[in-house]
Amino acid sequence: MNKIRAAITGVGGYVPDYILTNKELETMVETSDEWITSRTGIKERRILKGENQGVSVMAVEAVKRLLAKTKVDPKEIDLIIFATVTADMTFPASANIVATAVGATNSFSYDMGAACSGFLYALTTGASFIESGRYKKVIVIGGDKMSSILDYTDRTTCIIFGDGAGCVLLEPTTEEVGVIDYILKSDGSGEAYLHQKAGGSRIPASIDSVSNKQHYVYQEGSAVYKFAVTNMADVAAQVAERNSLTKENISWLVPHQANKRIIDATASRVGISEDHVMMNIERYGNTTAGTIPLLLWDYEKKLKKGDNLLMAAFGGGFTWGAVYVKWAYDS
Repeated sequence: MNKIRAAITGVGGYVPDYILTNKELETMVETSDEWITSRTGIKERRILKGENQGVSVMAVEAVKRLLAKTKVDPKEIDLIIFATVTADMTFPASANIVATAVGATNSFSYDMGAACSGFLYALTTGASFIESGRYKKVIVIGGDKMSSILDYTDRTTCIIFGDGAGCVLLEPTTEEVGVIDYILKSDGSGEAYLHQKAGGSRIPASIDSVSNKQHYVYQEGSAVYKFAVTNMADVAAQVAERNSLTKENISWLVPHQANKRIIDATASRVGISEDHVMMNIERYGNTTAGTIPLLLWDYEKKLKKGDNLLMAAFGGGFTWGAVYVKWAYDS
């Protein structure tokens, strides 16, 4: 019996209409377009505006586009996994909200939190459900409304992040395509350098926590950068080596869009030229769990069946990982 693999059979994405440019940020915080661009590669990012607009709003639109494109009845979906650190509320899970909104009434659903590595964690988890033979259609979403946890007087964080969501459909195949291999890692000592202090059970929301700005992203940029450059590149190189992937046969590097210098370092480590690196950081910034599925959404028309994709990410916590996917269809 041939091995069952989980193939990506469709992608969807959504970014809000509002564009926050570097020029506008110059009026909000002490920074400049040149400073932001030279250090991050970001020119603009999308922001979800309006009251009562949670991350599920973007995810619902992304999933609806995916279902329409693949012509899949939402009632056929068995499972929805939503990678996010900015859920609409503590409970219920935003995945539950999305499932109901798109009509996936026969699915079960849950959220997964691994910061910027969340989509890779969720993708490999979804693939395991498919590989078990128990489920036939799994949707994996990555998305965050980072604007909801940013201090727009803190130039070390507010220039980096944006809002957006992307998703993929996983289905079983016995062909040599789909999710082939992965390495996932974590290190809790990274808490000190990249975290959100309040809002959890350790420091519940209070007047003091709000006034002390403890509900915003806190980041020590230099420490995070050093750790990310080394570890994201390391796991990408390890996955590539053990699957005999080289610059000659890697079709695309699909890196988390945190910082162009980190992306360049990862590409250099694996030996991939820039024309084989997916990149949209200049338009969206860092959408946390949304970056990799949004890359697939943006580049889908360039992908061909059999293309070798090497995905890599690094996130707060710390979390990091790399996944080897062989593309399953011609666009």
